[in-house]
Amino acid sequence: MKVSGFTFVRNAIRYDYPVVESICSILPLCDELIVAVGKSDDGTRERISSIRSQKIKIIDTVWDDTLRMGGQVLAVETNKAMDAISPMSDWAFYIQADEVIHEKYHGPIRAAMERWNDRQEMEGLLFNYLHFWGSYDYIGDSRQWYRKEVRIIRNDKHIRSYRDAQGFRREGKKLKVTPANATVYHYGWVKPPQAQQDKQESFHRYWHDDRWLKKKIPKSMEYDYSGMGYLVPFKETHPAVMQERIAAKDWIFHYDHHLRQSSMKEDLLHFIEKTTGWRIGEYKNFKL
Repeated sequence: MKVSGFTFVRNAIRYDYPVVESICSILPLCDELIVAVGKSDDGTRERISSIRSQKIKIIDTVWDDTLRMGGQVLAVETNKAMDAISPMSDWAFYIQADEVIHEKYHGPIRAAMERWNDRQEMEGLLFNYLHFWGSYDYIGDSRQWYRKEVRIIRNDKHIRSYRDAQGFRREGKKLKVTPANATVYHYGWVKPPQAQQDKQESFHRYWHDDRWLKKKIPKSMEYDYSGMGYLVPFKETHPAVMQERIAAKDWIFHYDHHLRQSSMKEDLLHFIEKTTGWRIGEYKNFKL
């Protein structure tokens, strides 16, 4: 069984993405790892090149900044990386630049790939998610956060990145998947407030026009983390590759549940979910 990892990134240093940690977190599971590095102005390519592994293969890309609807450019870049995967690989392990896998899941992930390797009808493996918010000490616990997504797929060129690269489809149809028995640690909302604000002002350009940006994204020196929903304390361990980054955290985040912003409807739906485990109207980008 052979496994290829793949990801894409651009201006990772400017926007404080833990891309090195992300890549290193899945390297032990991969025979090669394709990194599509978009033309950057902050030394991102040099940062990726500094990772000491013969498994890593960099392909240089140029993002089409005219694609400003639905995050389409992210899927385009994902597909560029996916297309560079060796045809000899059985599985393709996708990781985004702000996602990290805890080393405790390496065994279960490999076991799942081995178990289903010869069962071609199984098109992918499904991961659980933890979404960190504001700091490394809290995770999102509201309906705005997706709970599961596909991150390992068959090395099949008919499978393509879907919409804004959150998931995948095969010829437009949802993939048939089974649990990977593992969790993705998503750190996209844990950055210094200045970097988070910079990211918001720039990244939304891949979803919206200038009029929307002017109305919805206020100019500010720092991101306002107070617009939080439900958060719960994180009391477990972070991946080993994240320890240095976590120790270097230099901003203060304070969560006061009394300041939580939610409607009566959201409170009711949250209560139902926590009581029954059922998320009413949950969108699922896969067939379990």
